[in-house]
Amino acid sequence: MIITPQPQSQPAHPLARFVTPEAIALLLEIPIEQIKEIRLWPNVILVVAKRLTRFVSYADLPPIIEVQPPQKQDFARWRKRWKKNETKQAPEFWGEFYKHKFWQAGCVNQLRSWGELVNAIKFALCPKVLDFLRGEYLQAKRKYQ
Repeated sequence: MIITPQPQSQPAHPLARFVTPEAIALLLEIPIEQIKEIRLWPNVILVVAKRLTRFVSYADLPPIIEVQPPQKQDFARWRKRWKKNETKQAPEFWGEFYKHKFWQAGCVNQLRSWGELVNAIKFALCPKVLDFLRGEYLQAKRKYQ
Protein backbone atom coordinates (compact mmCIF):
# COMPACT_ATOMS: atom_id res chain seq x y z
CA MET A 1 0.00 0.00 0.00
CA ILE A 2 1.22 3.48 -0.85
CA ILE A 3 0.40 6.70 0.97
CA THR A 4 1.07 9.51 -1.49
CA PRO A 5 1.59 12.92 0.12
CA GLN A 6 0.31 16.00 -1.61
CA PRO A 7 2.72 18.02 -3.76
CA GLN A 8 5.10 20.27 -1.85
CA SER A 9 3.54 23.33 -3.47
CA GLN A 10 0.33 22.62 -1.54
CA PRO A 11 0.21 23.20 2.23
CA ALA A 12 -0.51 20.01 4.15
CA HIS A 13 -4.01 19.64 5.54
CA PRO A 14 -3.84 20.06 9.34
CA LEU A 15 -5.63 16.75 9.95
CA ALA A 16 -3.39 14.81 7.52
CA ARG A 17 -1.24 13.70 10.45
CA PHE A 18 -4.11 11.44 11.59
CA VAL A 19 -4.40 9.51 8.32
CA THR A 20 -3.78 5.79 8.86
CA PRO A 21 -4.61 2.81 6.68
CA GLU A 22 -6.28 1.14 9.69
CA ALA A 23 -8.70 4.02 10.20
CA ILE A 24 -9.53 4.25 6.51
CA ALA A 25 -10.18 0.50 6.31
CA LEU A 26 -12.55 0.68 9.29
CA LEU A 27 -14.31 3.74 7.88
CA LEU A 28 -14.84 2.12 4.49
CA GLU A 29 -15.57 -1.29 6.05
CA ILE A 30 -12.99 -3.08 3.92
CA PRO A 31 -9.98 -5.24 4.78
CA ILE A 32 -6.81 -3.18 5.01
CA GLU A 33 -5.18 -5.51 2.46
CA GLN A 34 -7.58 -4.23 -0.22
CA ILE A 35 -6.25 -0.67 0.00
CA LYS A 36 -3.82 -0.02 -2.84
CA GLU A 37 -3.17 3.69 -2.47
CA ILE A 38 -4.07 6.61 -0.22
CA ARG A 39 -3.57 10.00 -1.87
CA LEU A 40 -3.45 13.02 0.41
CA TRP A 41 -4.93 15.93 -1.49
CA PRO A 42 -5.27 19.48 -0.13
CA ASN A 43 -8.89 19.14 1.04
CA VAL A 44 -9.74 15.48 0.71
CA ILE A 45 -8.20 11.99 0.75
CA LEU A 46 -8.53 9.76 -2.28
CA VAL A 47 -8.56 6.06 -1.41
CA VAL A 48 -7.95 3.54 -4.17
CA ALA A 49 -8.75 -0.02 -3.18
CA LYS A 50 -9.66 -3.27 -4.85
CA ARG A 51 -12.98 -2.58 -6.65
CA LEU A 52 -13.35 0.75 -4.82
CA THR A 53 -12.30 4.36 -5.29
CA ARG A 54 -13.60 6.76 -2.67
CA PHE A 55 -13.04 10.28 -1.40
CA VAL A 56 -12.71 10.55 2.38
CA SER A 57 -12.80 13.66 4.54
CA TYR A 58 -9.83 14.30 6.79
CA ALA A 59 -12.34 15.13 9.52
CA ASP A 60 -13.74 11.58 9.47
CA LEU A 61 -10.51 10.08 10.82
CA PRO A 62 -9.69 9.74 14.53
CA PRO A 63 -6.62 11.22 16.20
CA ILE A 64 -3.66 8.98 17.01
CA ILE A 65 -0.90 9.11 19.64
CA GLU A 66 2.07 8.88 17.29
CA VAL A 67 1.80 12.51 16.16
CA GLN A 68 1.08 15.94 17.65
CA PRO A 69 -2.04 15.73 19.86
CA PRO A 70 -5.30 17.31 18.69
CA GLN A 71 -5.42 21.09 18.94
CA LYS A 72 -8.39 23.46 19.31
CA GLN A 73 -8.43 24.01 15.54
CA ASP A 74 -8.67 20.24 14.98
CA PHE A 75 -11.69 19.99 17.25
CA ALA A 76 -13.32 22.85 15.36
CA ARG A 77 -12.80 21.00 12.05
CA TRP A 78 -14.27 17.80 13.47
CA ARG A 79 -17.27 19.61 14.95
CA LYS A 80 -17.96 21.31 11.63
CA ARG A 81 -17.98 17.91 9.92
CA TRP A 82 -20.11 16.30 12.63
CA LYS A 83 -22.78 18.98 12.39
CA LYS A 84 -23.73 17.30 9.11
CA ASN A 85 -24.70 14.01 10.77
CA GLU A 86 -27.71 13.58 13.03
CA THR A 87 -25.75 12.61 16.17
CA LYS A 88 -23.36 15.58 15.89
CA GLN A 89 -20.63 13.31 17.27
CA ALA A 90 -17.67 11.33 16.03
CA PRO A 91 -18.44 8.40 13.74
CA GLU A 92 -19.10 5.17 15.67
CA PHE A 93 -16.20 3.38 13.98
CA TRP A 94 -13.89 5.49 16.18
CA GLY A 95 -14.84 3.13 19.02
CA GLU A 96 -13.68 0.09 17.05
CA PHE A 97 -10.50 1.92 16.04
CA TYR A 98 -9.58 2.72 19.64
CA LYS A 99 -10.52 -0.79 20.80
CA HIS A 100 -7.98 -2.18 18.33
CA LYS A 101 -5.37 0.33 19.49
CA PHE A 102 -5.91 -0.64 23.15
CA TRP A 103 -5.31 -4.30 22.35
CA GLN A 104 -2.35 -3.57 20.04
CA ALA A 105 -0.55 -1.52 22.70
CA GLY A 106 2.91 -2.97 23.25
CA CYS A 107 3.25 -1.84 26.86
CA VAL A 108 1.21 -0.34 29.67
CA ASN A 109 2.58 3.16 28.93
CA GLN A 110 1.39 2.97 25.33
CA LEU A 111 -2.02 1.73 26.50
CA ARG A 112 -2.16 4.62 28.96
CA SER A 113 -1.35 7.07 26.14
CA TRP A 114 -4.25 5.71 24.07
CA GLY A 115 -6.51 5.96 27.13
CA GLU A 116 -5.47 9.57 27.71
CA LEU A 117 -6.19 10.42 24.08
CA VAL A 118 -9.67 8.88 24.29
CA ASN A 119 -10.24 10.80 27.52
CA ALA A 120 -9.26 14.04 25.78
CA ILE A 121 -11.85 13.48 23.04
CA LYS A 122 -14.57 11.83 25.14
CA PHE A 123 -16.96 14.74 24.54
CA ALA A 124 -17.05 13.66 20.88
CA LEU A 125 -18.04 10.06 21.56
CA CYS A 126 -21.57 8.92 22.28
CA PRO A 127 -22.10 7.47 25.79
CA LYS A 128 -22.55 3.94 24.40
CA VAL A 129 -19.16 4.05 22.64
CA LEU A 130 -17.49 5.63 25.65
CA ASP A 131 -18.78 2.89 27.98
CA PHE A 132 -17.66 0.25 25.49
CA LEU A 133 -14.16 1.77 25.35
CA ARG A 134 -13.89 2.00 29.13
CA GLY A 135 -14.59 -1.73 29.35
CA GLU A 136 -12.11 -2.55 26.58
CA TYR A 137 -9.44 -0.38 28.21
CA LEU A 138 -9.83 -2.17 31.56
CA GLN A 139 -9.69 -5.58 29.88
CA ALA A 140 -6.59 -4.61 27.88
CA LYS A 141 -4.98 -3.24 31.03
CA ARG A 142 -5.36 -6.62 32.76
CA LYS A 143 -2.83 -8.20 30.41
CA TYR A 144 -0.13 -6.01 32.05
CA GLN A 145 -1.03 -6.89 35.65
